[in-house]
Amino acid sequence: MRDYYEILGVSKNASIEEIKKAYRKLALEWHPDRNKSPEAEKRFKEINEAYEVLSDQEKRAAYDQFGHAAFQAGGFGAGAGPFGGFTRTYKQGPFTYTYTTYGGEGMPEGFGFDFGGFSDPFEIFEQFFGGASSFGTRTRERKIPRYGITLTFMEAAKGCEKEVNIPGIGRRKIKIPAGVDDGSRIKFSDFYLTVDVKPDKVFKRDGYDVYVDKEISLTQAILGAVVSVPTIDGDLNLRVRPGTQPNTMVRLRGRGILIPQSRQRGDQYVRLIVKIPERLTKRQKELLQEFEEG
Repeated sequence: MRDYYEILGVSKNASIEEIKKAYRKLALEWHPDRNKSPEAEKRFKEINEAYEVLSDQEKRAAYDQFGHAAFQAGGFGAGAGPFGGFTRTYKQGPFTYTYTTYGGEGMPEGFGFDFGGFSDPFEIFEQFFGGASSFGTRTRERKIPRYGITLTFMEAAKGCEKEVNIPGIGRRKIKIPAGVDDGSRIKFSDFYLTVDVKPDKVFKRDGYDVYVDKEISLTQAILGAVVSVPTIDGDLNLRVRPGTQPNTMVRLRGRGILIPQSRQRGDQYVRLIVKIPERLTKRQKELLQEFEEG
């Protein structure tokens, strides 16, 4: 079994914020709703198991001391792991998860948790990206309808209201919260919606940060200028400093995507692309030559 720190790509001294950041990135990349590769289910489960342990102080301490044996039955010999227990297998849809429960003497205070402490992987994911899991509740005894919805970049970033026709339920007006991303799953009272966000020609997204390219002229880069750049809230005047180098990245703090269940927003990054003239007049060439010679 792979090392949990290796799975998340963090060092053993990583802070909880570094662990959360690594988890958020990997969970988005390997969530089975958005990643259709054959290994997505396995990788997603590994990522969530690693996060479940490393994000909890006591579980992390036990893992650092005992390794995977702290969470595996029989890890220290016949019959049980270091804290005793047994293994369960649980199915949800096409996915099968195996958990180990613990109990008995030598168990740290507060370390008692069902299913070996591992939550539903979708539940951890949804703590970051919205919605709620039915795993571990009575609602898992019945199948909750699951549908998809396609949004524009701006609808996902700003939030919107949609009227949808759910088979067997009828037409419903639903509210999409601001900040949902491609592959997010939203739980409503009697169905799930998986979000598909269409690519945008101007804006690119990474987590809650937004990236745009802005083309400026050679003269603007050399002399400086004020240029208009798009943001999700509308155009904004940006001051280009004299002597700006090609591909300079300018950060606009708090101009990114709203983080769900908070008032905080990501940032926007503007990459300044300097356009080099392909054709010059004779006079322009002479001036550039004079400039080069000082």
